[in-house]
Amino acid sequence: MKKLVLIVSGPSGAGKSTLLRMLPERDFYFSVSHTTRNPRPGEIDGKDYYFIDRKTFLEMLERGEFLEWIEVHSNFYGTAKSEIEKAFSQGKHLVLDVEVIGVSNLKKYFGPNAVTIFIAPPSLEILEARLRSRGTENEEKIKERLERVKLELTYAPFFDYVIVNDELDKAKEDFLSVVRAELLRPFRVSLP
Repeated sequence: MKKLVLIVSGPSGAGKSTLLRMLPERDFYFSVSHTTRNPRPGEIDGKDYYFIDRKTFLEMLERGEFLEWIEVHSNFYGTAKSEIEKAFSQGKHLVLDVEVIGVSNLKKYFGPNAVTIFIAPPSLEILEARLRSRGTENEEKIKERLERVKLELTYAPFFDYVIVNDELDKAKEDFLSVVRAELLRPFRVSLP
């Protein structure tokens, strides 16, 4: 049975984390990305991200330890190859929450095992309200994020699925429907 590699992306504040929390940890391994940004209040090192300094990130990059990486808003983000090994050694499906630009590299790497889902906000106004309600970024950072959203939205047509997170219950239902359907594909089902 081939394990599912679920690659989820979309703008910050679109609701990716909320939807991903619905997947059971007993079956899904949530890849933890490395980042050079500072933790937000409540974020836990090793659970939300591996928070590392720029020098360490660049050393890891030089050693070829990242499957994909990107620099966004003056911070580096990357998916370490070791995270993939952890998922498969535990016999779990792999979940990756990555920047839109890294998705095509991951899709090529994992081939037909990979399923990509783009989580979109219902509007830029609602997204801005969500970002402001977090209270984690200053005005300049919020404007940077909103400007980046325009670029990120241009990638949506290249994903296997797009879920607009307007009404949370419907977005949850859509998300779980995609996951259930993908788990039922013939090459993922063990037959007697």
